[in-house]
Amino acid sequence: MTQVRPGHRDVGTMLEALPYIREFQGKTVVVKYGGAAMIDETLREEFARDVVLLKYVGLNPIVVHGGGPEITTYMERLGLPVTFVGGLRVSDPQTVEIAKMVLIGKVNKDIVQRLGRHGQSAVGLSGDDGNLFRVGRQSAPGGEDIGFVGRIERVDVDVLNHIAEDYIPVIASVGADREGNSYNVNADEAASAVARAMGAYKVMFLTDVEGWLRDPKNPDSVISEAPTDEVERALEEIHGGMRPKLQACVDAIHGGVTYAHIVDGRVPHSLLLELFTDAGIGTKIRAAS
Repeated sequence: MTQVRPGHRDVGTMLEALPYIREFQGKTVVVKYGGAAMIDETLREEFARDVVLLKYVGLNPIVVHGGGPEITTYMERLGLPVTFVGGLRVSDPQTVEIAKMVLIGKVNKDIVQRLGRHGQSAVGLSGDDGNLFRVGRQSAPGGEDIGFVGRIERVDVDVLNHIAEDYIPVIASVGADREGNSYNVNADEAASAVARAMGAYKVMFLTDVEGWLRDPKNPDSVISEAPTDEVERALEEIHGGMRPKLQACVDAIHGGVTYAHIVDGRVPHSLLLELFTDAGIGTKIRAAS
């Protein structure tokens, strides 16, 4: 029996990736960065290397990030209430101020620095820069008032196209309305809006579960692929943080994005595994046939 040495296995993995690299050449991939992949130090470094690799092999990655756990940490330190409705953070002006300080001043710059350290220059942005996002106020899925939470009405692609030629754009999910009021924007929705506006080939949502689970209590019940009509039928029964992710996937596909993926960011290199292997990892959402 012939033994497969580690080097042979690595070559096989590279050859498996080759057709995908060819297929994705020159195409835009929007990555929503969040969850454990933003907290664990090893995963943060691996994420930065993976995104730099995407740029090196000819894709155009755009990173859109939240920072929910860090926002919550700072709010709790200040004794402020932390409330979610339908997976969205209830945001008064003080909450938005903290979100902007954490997302723009801390999280965004950390991501930019890590990408640069791994060999690719990046530019940090928020929805306020170059009027990248124009937002309007939105309510929770059940119609509840959740304060200054914005729904993106317009993305200025000229800003992104200009930057993406030479850099990796890294976008913090905050923005303002026409009157200059600041809003906290759900990062899943922001990633979907950016993907639609940019005509992205794929949008990928890193999260802390294996994917969309048929049974939320069973991690082995991952739905590997689903059309948008199946997702839409299920949305009314889905609660918590998975709901805005699935809604963002549906919105992206209806907006012209070819595929949307929900990927377990706790798995090292999950981004590359989903993009460049036959088996993939997580859930892929596609247009209804």
